[in-house]
Amino acid sequence: MSETPPLLDVANVSIRLPSGADREFAIQDVSLRVQPNEIVCVVGESGSGKSMLANTVIRLLPPTVTMSGVIGFGGRDIARLPERAMRAIRAAEIGMVFQEPMAALNPIQSVGRQIGEVFRLHTGLSAGERRDAMLAALTQVRLRDPPRASRSYPHQLSGGERQRAMIAMALALKPRLLIADEPTTALDVTTQAQILKLIRELQTQNQMGVLFITHDFGVVAEIADRVAVMQNGHVVEEGPVADVINAPKHPYTQSLIAAVPKLRPVLSKPPVKSGDIILRVEHLTKAYRSTSGFIVRRELIVGLDDVSVLLTKGASLGIVGESGSGKSTLARCIVRLLQPDAGSMRLHDLDYANLDGRAMRRKIQRIQMVFQDTSGSLNPRKKVGDLVGQGLMVRGTPRRDAWRRAEELLAMVRLDPKAANRYPHEFSGGQRQRIALARALAVEPEILVADEPVSALDVSVQAQVLALLADLRAKLGLSLIFITHDLRVAANVCELVAVMKSGKVVEFGETAKVFANPSHPYTQALLDSIPGRDWNAATH
Repeated sequence: MSETPPLLDVANVSIRLPSGADREFAIQDVSLRVQPNEIVCVVGESGSGKSMLANTVIRLLPPTVTMSGVIGFGGRDIARLPERAMRAIRAAEIGMVFQEPMAALNPIQSVGRQIGEVFRLHTGLSAGERRDAMLAALTQVRLRDPPRASRSYPHQLSGGERQRAMIAMALALKPRLLIADEPTTALDVTTQAQILKLIRELQTQNQMGVLFITHDFGVVAEIADRVAVMQNGHVVEEGPVADVINAPKHPYTQSLIAAVPKLRPVLSKPPVKSGDIILRVEHLTKAYRSTSGFIVRRELIVGLDDVSVLLTKGASLGIVGESGSGKSTLARCIVRLLQPDAGSMRLHDLDYANLDGRAMRRKIQRIQMVFQDTSGSLNPRKKVGDLVGQGLMVRGTPRRDAWRRAEELLAMVRLDPKAANRYPHEFSGGQRQRIALARALAVEPEILVADEPVSALDVSVQAQVLALLADLRAKLGLSLIFITHDLRVAANVCELVAVMKSGKVVEFGETAKVFANPSHPYTQALLDSIPGRDWNAATH
């Protein structure tokens, strides 16, 4: 019996970069096949060549690179097709879901109009038929209220809704191949589970081949039929998913799997005495008015609803929940970037919830924050030494002394002190997160609030940052509030955990006890949504 011909057959493809680049090839001698009705995951760190491979297949490459090799699709080499012929293949035969829908979707056009454009360009449907087809596409991806979603602009949808709209656009013409480039990286665990289930169902329903780009082996375990591991532009291991994730042969694959956060929680500390409580948040509430463009709506949205948590000295408190659950609102109230409407926040015996002016600035330095988006929180026009030493200089430390201390802090977070003379854009995401840590530590805080500090990082870089945090906690006696939607990370970092839903804390306690025997259905739902949970538990 003859073997079924592959839907996609990438053979010895290389992408040569222009002179002056960090390396000669973005990808080199890459060969990969995708069969009809098969999901192939390509996994690796940032810079491994995953996204370049996806862009090569769909021929979205910058003009400065040179491609060689064969991209077989449906029996023809599309690497040699003229651009006009390739435009007819995109969307109609090969659909693509990009990692960041806010960047891929046009912000000044409604979602419905953008999906309708696909039908206008590739079909002869009338305006009414195009509208019906557009609504059918939104219905297929299970968007609530498709007519409302079609009228909405991208910024008016949640992250999960935007990603569903992107999938609807990619699948509108029922392509034979879907390329999904990190489509769930920035999503919370329940939305991620929904998107993965949706892609698998639509793939089976439409008999598509899927090339799925990811850096998360939990996602690989959840969705893949086969997996290819990339490092420095090369495929270093490839095979059936069970073989690769359970018995990896290449040292790089082994290191990636070893870096996956364990679902098993850290051991609980002995019961604490009341005198060990460093921060006590009680009955905190916060509401705000929603906006639509420049219009402020009348209705109030409850961000925090009677929230109470506590943090013991030297411990780590994880705040977990879906997007919109109130995690970041709570963090911003704790560091007084937001003013709570009611409730108390006690640092030792000081209730600082209602302090203002100089008193608040003097006391609040004992609590510092590390933000999720280092690109937005580090001033691109300032050198790293000035950024790290900024807090000291504001408090009267001469610039020379602040700069010297900044170099010491950079060494503490395992960066070269000479990095003080460089700018943020010259560093990787993991290095920028270390710079943000150094800046927060400059004023010697007692409590560090970290808001999703590793959610956008590769699993190996994530492991490095988490190990650094653990080391700093031990050396400096820091107490930590760790905001995350990844329960695997919370299990590794946090002795205490608060589970938030719709502005409320629905469960609070020692992480090991809460995760082993959750008392609230929502906590159980979060645990059940972890991608590759059974594989993670079995291998760790």
